[in-house]
Amino acid sequence: MDSVNRMAIELVDEALEYTEELNVGAYELENGATVLDFGVDFPGGIEAGLLLTEIQTAGMATPGRDLARIGEATIPHVELSTDQPALSLLCSQKAGWELATEEFEGLGSGPARALVAEEEEFRRVGYTDAFDLTALAVETDELPGEAAAEQVADFADVEPTGVFLLAYPTASLVGSVTNAARVAELATFRLAELGYDPLDVVSASGRAPVPPVAPEEGEAIARTNDALAYGGSAHLVVREEFDRFDGIVSTAAEEYGRPFADVFEEFGWSFEEAPAELFAPATVTVDVLGGPTHVYGETREDLLVESFGI
Repeated sequence: MDSVNRMAIELVDEALEYTEELNVGAYELENGATVLDFGVDFPGGIEAGLLLTEIQTAGMATPGRDLARIGEATIPHVELSTDQPALSLLCSQKAGWELATEEFEGLGSGPARALVAEEEEFRRVGYTDAFDLTALAVETDELPGEAAAEQVADFADVEPTGVFLLAYPTASLVGSVTNAARVAELATFRLAELGYDPLDVVSASGRAPVPPVAPEEGEAIARTNDALAYGGSAHLVVREEFDRFDGIVSTAAEEYGRPFADVFEEFGWSFEEAPAELFAPATVTVDVLGGPTHVYGETREDLLVESFGI
């Protein structure tokens, strides 16, 4: 398998070439690292969000969009499909890097994680990358500086000049788009957490609404998770039967049926304390090759209407 970072950097080059058209910004730090602003000081947009999703999945997943009704409103929806779910979703797109310095915090996703490869997903999949350039998408409401770039360079074992940090707030159009594109990742991750071999997931697809941009980060995090847990639909094609497919969906969580804002409020907005089972798609269809088709979960339009303020 080719380097996920090499494939992603080709798409980063596209973003750098079309910054004006994408409504994003780019600048070089004093240590030579490059920061791309996908929504902090620049507005970004749906197309920027779709391109960032491609970068997060190292070009191995195909994003798209359409329009559908929620309540009385027409809302954009994002679709994503991949025939390399273990690599593109678990070893690249998953947000597993807590990037933190004295002056900066952000949640990192993308192929840079594969250069470190210390998360459980990489042991399950058996993949480690090696490349001299790397990209990390960072969910944050502030722009990363040299210390953040140095941390990525140190952990990924590359020069700072080879680091590309793509920053975006959750409360931005890019944040709404890229989070809506995580349905297939959540389904694949939940299945792996239940004990299923991720290499036996042949294909993964997902679709979710793009929530309206919230006025601040906490509400945005709640909205984007509501979009997935109550409006996200996943489809998986797998090789082997399994007796825990019903645990993939959000209905498996005890907290199911409550808006994420209420759940986060209960846990003092300490997101890591919220029940992991709730971070899951609303519905899933699992096709076993040569076997049965399983369908689990339900969507909750009423909760989406409430969360989105429609």
